[in-house]
Amino acid sequence: MATDNPDAPTTEEEKPLPFTAKTRIVPVSAPIRWIHMGAEDMRKAPLVSLTYGLGMTLLSVLIAYCAWQFGTLGLYLGMASGFLLIGPVMALGLYSFSCQIEQGRKPVMGYCMREGGSHMKDILIFSFVLLIVFMIWARAATALNIFFPDNADYSIMDLALFLGVGTAIGAVFSTVVFTASAFSLPMIMDRKTDAITAVITSVNAVLRNRKAMLVWAIIIVSFVAVGFATFFIGFIVVLPLIGHATWHAYRETVDASDWPENDKY
Repeated sequence: MATDNPDAPTTEEEKPLPFTAKTRIVPVSAPIRWIHMGAEDMRKAPLVSLTYGLGMTLLSVLIAYCAWQFGTLGLYLGMASGFLLIGPVMALGLYSFSCQIEQGRKPVMGYCMREGGSHMKDILIFSFVLLIVFMIWARAATALNIFFPDNADYSIMDLALFLGVGTAIGAVFSTVVFTASAFSLPMIMDRKTDAITAVITSVNAVLRNRKAMLVWAIIIVSFVAVGFATFFIGFIVVLPLIGHATWHAYRETVDASDWPENDKY
């Protein structure tokens, strides 16, 4: 029987939400399945996927051009590694496309924008944190010049030291951001949750699936390397593929059913 008291708590309000979403343990081979499922999403929606991939690629080219024109080699390497930091935010639209396909919809850009706007606050908070991390890493990359050989007769070992230090620092930044963002943004897109809960869930899921997530990280880094090796052309395909696959990684690894779904438009 309904109550006449508008201040009376509802059943949903009485149920306390957990500190973090439940996490499933996935096999080491799971990332391969995620890639196959991502490729299937691309097959179902090639136009929006490749259009989005083209837009992300052009933005990547712009970032790399600015780093090369106005920065140093260290900054350029920093931007290349930083690409792994801002990638999750750039892929938000792809998560939405995969979600639409999952619901039996035909993916459209407009739906993606409306859906993203409904939880823009948490996305902006997370994006702001990533931006700070990215700027710190870019600053650290410029400091790498002290390790760059300052004479024309430098040896392979001198260059290896420079590249080794840069790679180690980039790996630290990338690992931290990968752990925090692997599942957090898809969860924000999927459920009515806050950025902190989503990040904690992501960290927990990564730590509980270390081997599978190591394989997933290697696949992502390999795809990014292919993109750079093909002078960014490969990004048009691999970026949408990674984005779609990340959505399926989230759905298979995280059980966020305790939180209500976001409004569907």
